[in-house]
Amino acid sequence: MQPASASSISLLDLFRIGLGPSSSHTVGPMRAANAFLQALSGQEAEVARLTATAYGSLAWTGKGHATDRAMLLGLAGCRPDAIGPDDAARLAADIVATHRLRLPGGREIEFDPARDVIFDREAQFTRHTNAMRFAAYDQAGRELIAQIWFSIGGGFVVREGEADESPTEQALPYQYGNAADMLSAAARAGLSIAELALANESARRPSAEVVAYIDNIAATMFACIERGLAHEGELAGGLKVKRRAHRIFAGLQQRAQGNEFIPHTHLDYVSAFAMAVNEENAAGGRVVTAPTNGAAGVIPAVLRYYRDFCETATSGGIQTFFLTAAAIGGLIKHNASISGAEVGCQGEVGSASAMAAAGLCAALGGSNAQIENAAEIAMEHHLGMTCDPIGGLVQVPCIERNAFGAIKAIAAASLALQGDGTHIVSLDAVIETMRQTGLDMQSKYKETSLGGLAANVAIC
Repeated sequence: MQPASASSISLLDLFRIGLGPSSSHTVGPMRAANAFLQALSGQEAEVARLTATAYGSLAWTGKGHATDRAMLLGLAGCRPDAIGPDDAARLAADIVATHRLRLPGGREIEFDPARDVIFDREAQFTRHTNAMRFAAYDQAGRELIAQIWFSIGGGFVVREGEADESPTEQALPYQYGNAADMLSAAARAGLSIAELALANESARRPSAEVVAYIDNIAATMFACIERGLAHEGELAGGLKVKRRAHRIFAGLQQRAQGNEFIPHTHLDYVSAFAMAVNEENAAGGRVVTAPTNGAAGVIPAVLRYYRDFCETATSGGIQTFFLTAAAIGGLIKHNASISGAEVGCQGEVGSASAMAAAGLCAALGGSNAQIENAAEIAMEHHLGMTCDPIGGLVQVPCIERNAFGAIKAIAAASLALQGDGTHIVSLDAVIETMRQTGLDMQSKYKETSLGGLAANVAIC
């Protein structure tokens, strides 16, 4: 399921605005359901019933990840980047209460989520574990059209029988399949990784559009941090997890006002930033997939660390951060996976940490060799990380895990900047190791909540 090359994966695909709590379980299913709805064009008058069936980890942890609501909203014509969390909650509640679904043409049909949204934990698919089947029926119960879709991580979806959703290979000025190729291409052109990435992005769309997109993504991330820092209370889902980012941040502010400083204060801020985002994600708020929702707090936290605590920070540095992070994310997605259902959390928080480490290293003036080293260090020290959310919710250990991923990214960038870029383990080697580790990992550790912490922590 690989795109044509790592260079064909765009920054605009890796960083998407959507709703929590999961890119693969929420954003992807909503996009797939919406795409199926569009396929009904011209047949709406015949449709009397729609069904949506989730398989794999979408079925095992779909309730905790709001997959049922996501598919319902997609069938109602919603897209994750175009509806806010409050409107989504109201619309979903209305459909559940009335058992009515409005089709694009305005006609309403009966839709009972308890009957028409199905979690099938038995069927398996070889292309990807996270499969969905959407079907439309006429009044006599005859199937009019059916489609199978796969949610392959990071909000990416692909229909059965089609190539990956990733952009097709265009006449990009710089094409590469792995980190070694990328570094060679940059060296030959005399460009930084960010400049190389921008040149490729600009072959797809005007560079001004790319910069505007980066600015919007950065603003959305910062706004998400602020919302998370402002909210208190208990997260829904039954675990009774209390939001902590507000309290941690308030304590840090109080210490600052009293001129009380301890050496790890900056890291405490980073933890608060990362947890703020993932508490918002767990609550179904608006976040940026980076590269997934489950790992959505890592990059914003490191980005804000750069903006607030690095004296050399500039708006140009933020753009460099994103372009470099996207280049690394493309390498990982192409050569391994960013899906927790495929390779565990090493592919989610591990990928986000590697992207953030590379972005920070670049923004602080690191060489291409140092940037590659930073990404490698961060990924290396997430190898083997399982995805075992307690209760099928993106809360424990996910929220704290983002804080540690952010801190590891900063440490990795710092270590790389103190070296000359030479190192024993290459980024390509660690990405391949992550892929192999994911293949060896049992399915109970891949977002099914059947093993690990999910199996050993009692839910009261």
